[in-house]
Amino acid sequence: MQTNFSLAQLADAGIAESEQILRKCVHCGFCTATCPTFQLLGDELDSPRGRIYLIKDMLENDRPADARTVKHIDRCLSCLSCMTTCPSGVNYMHLVDHARGYIEETYRRPAADRALRRVLAFVLPHPGRFRAAVAAAFWAKPLAPVLRHLGATGRRLAALLSLAPARAAPRGRMSGPASFAPQEASPPAGRKGRVALLSGCAQSVLAPSINEATIRLLNRAGVTVVLPAGEGCCGALVHHMGREADALAAARANVDAWWAEIRGEGLDAILVTASGCGTTIKDYGHMLRGDPAYAEKAETVSGLARDITEYVMKLELGPPASAPHKPAAAPHKPAAAPLVVAYHSACSMQHGQGIREEPKTLLAMAGFQVRDVPEGHLCCGSAGTYNILQPELATRLRDRKLSNIEKLRPDLIATGNIGCMTQLASGTDIPVVHTAELLDWAHGGPKPAALEGR
Repeated sequence: MQTNFSLAQLADAGIAESEQILRKCVHCGFCTATCPTFQLLGDELDSPRGRIYLIKDMLENDRPADARTVKHIDRCLSCLSCMTTCPSGVNYMHLVDHARGYIEETYRRPAADRALRRVLAFVLPHPGRFRAAVAAAFWAKPLAPVLRHLGATGRRLAALLSLAPARAAPRGRMSGPASFAPQEASPPAGRKGRVALLSGCAQSVLAPSINEATIRLLNRAGVTVVLPAGEGCCGALVHHMGREADALAAARANVDAWWAEIRGEGLDAILVTASGCGTTIKDYGHMLRGDPAYAEKAETVSGLARDITEYVMKLELGPPASAPHKPAAAPHKPAAAPLVVAYHSACSMQHGQGIREEPKTLLAMAGFQVRDVPEGHLCCGSAGTYNILQPELATRLRDRKLSNIEKLRPDLIATGNIGCMTQLASGTDIPVVHTAELLDWAHGGPKPAALEGR
């Protein structure tokens, strides 16, 4: 793609990088075939190629973002399916992230939109605030049908309420060697590795059982798990809303927390059980590249970041304690076939991090019958805050995903991202369970709560 930026514009590091990304696009349109919003809407401007044109026009002409550009950029899920498809290596992720930051700086959104985004940025990245919000949402849930008839803002609030669980999970339910209060959870016998585990924000409120299962699984394999003081939200939620200062502050806080452990006893890896967070942490080196105090440390942190399934693939877990089977149909009859798992690969897992086979391989080795979901490359509509800010499109994507899943007639759905878990569970009675919880169960841990009584 030909560009016409001035030398003065290219003196800005963000513009210079975006210009190089734009130049790689050859207009081939392969991205339109895998873009979820283009599949739904059929509008070229709701495809990566169309959004690239809008971003180029906005940046090249050095003009504030307008309502038309904002509408189509806001509809982007940042699922990154286009990057998997692109034959030219266009880094759409960095381009759209830059565009969102530019929009945040130059465009004044309607008052209701501004207010909702501020509330989301104030609440979601902070577990204490989020826990209080979940409790309040439980009492407000009956208002959702009324809110859906009160315009765009009402529909967004209704979507938020529909996603909220009935109640937050209890704190500190660790049934293994330690709770979340201590700094370190060590294996009962000799140590074979030492890792940090991201506690994060929303997941620690909605499903602390995920990290509890992860610690049990790692401890049994001889790995010490560290929960560093000062670590928190990865910054992804605000990053994708264009709030760059907030995102970079979160990144620096995490780098500081992990750097203390790296310089202390050392870390073999920084493990993440929410793939959306993993994609962002693996990008810290890029996000903080212009900060002399953090650039090198952030690059080291990104190099150590691993999804839990990446790390566990290299461990010797041994054979499953008991293969997870369906119960026998009747007394004195042999057990039925293994539990059928529909594996939903989160976009941040398969497109953001390029992790496709490890989770499925681990589940199969644990005794589950794993099935791929048709149209598995398409997003479920979660995408951070997307299912709140774009509820109509998110619901259509969720229903399309669940329709494909239900064709498999699975016993349960497995995935590696809390956002996807919440999104899918809002539209189906099929249990949705994190991959780490299933692996822990198969290797001697408790049955996941979502499967109790089934």
